[in-house]
Amino acid sequence: MAKKKKDATILAAPAAEGRVIRNTGSSYIVRLFSGEEIPCRIKGNFRIKGIRTTNPVAVGDIVAVTKAADDADYITAIAPRSNYIIRRASNLSKESHILASNIDQAFLVATLREPATPLTFIDRFLATAEAYSVPAGIVLNKEDMWDDDDRELADALHNLYTSIGYPLFFASAKSGDGLESLSAELSGKITLLAGNSGVGKSSLINALVPGAELRTGEISDIHHTGTHTTTFSEMIDIPGGGALIDIPGVRGFGTIDFRPEEVGHFFPDIFRFAKDCRYSDCKHTGEPGCAVIPAVEDHYIAESRYNSYLSILEEASEEAGADKYRKPF
Repeated sequence: MAKKKKDATILAAPAAEGRVIRNTGSSYIVRLFSGEEIPCRIKGNFRIKGIRTTNPVAVGDIVAVTKAADDADYITAIAPRSNYIIRRASNLSKESHILASNIDQAFLVATLREPATPLTFIDRFLATAEAYSVPAGIVLNKEDMWDDDDRELADALHNLYTSIGYPLFFASAKSGDGLESLSAELSGKITLLAGNSGVGKSSLINALVPGAELRTGEISDIHHTGTHTTTFSEMIDIPGGGALIDIPGVRGFGTIDFRPEEVGHFFPDIFRFAKDCRYSDCKHTGEPGCAVIPAVEDHYIAESRYNSYLSILEEASEEAGADKYRKPF
């Protein structure tokens, strides 16, 4: 009988612990609690029980690292996560992708032009943060480009989202406007920064963290969309305390594992009125005694938010194999 090849991951030294600060997709950088930063690998069959993801290890994870017989360092265990935030890996995928774990808050960087961030994208991000109990907010970047109409829209969005409870900051990486108040919000916290490609996330980080020197890209003149300049996820230390987790830009924010009956729970403005619906399982799509639809008609709930709710409800219903919802208007 031929001898089996020696498993390279047979332990050759006691495990050390640290935090994952970079994920390139094929390898990881772990900052050990001793302060040393080391490149690590994972075994091909490494999976987290109960979580169906394309990336079993995420930036922010607290991990055990063990040196193997081949002298390489391997991540061999992940500590329980205090939280994490995920999105659908792709529009057609049934798998999720973990954006970051063990974070204090998540901010979406959005823009009003070049490119314009859809409100549905913003609402999907916020709903996902609600679902995973991550405090969230919005940064409207490229303020230096706004004309009077943009300013009016920005003010309206500020009123809308802050009234719901989400902080919203105006900022310009180019002029520096708004960076002081944004820096104060980020200081001392681990913050995930997400956004569409081209919203200036890398430029914003460069302005907030001197020396970060992230690569930036140009906006397409034809499609008015950005190019992917961030190709991997990375934690960037903030001088004075805290860190930013920079992730590659995404073109869509698909939700996953949302049950139709719970979608309304992730919209605080809708949930506030849903408690007065006649039926506890009301989907707010035309049921008798629904309190949400009159609130939309009377402008207590923004129609944009309600439409975003419906888009997620449809997605959740299709995934669950439930009956299709009826749109009342």
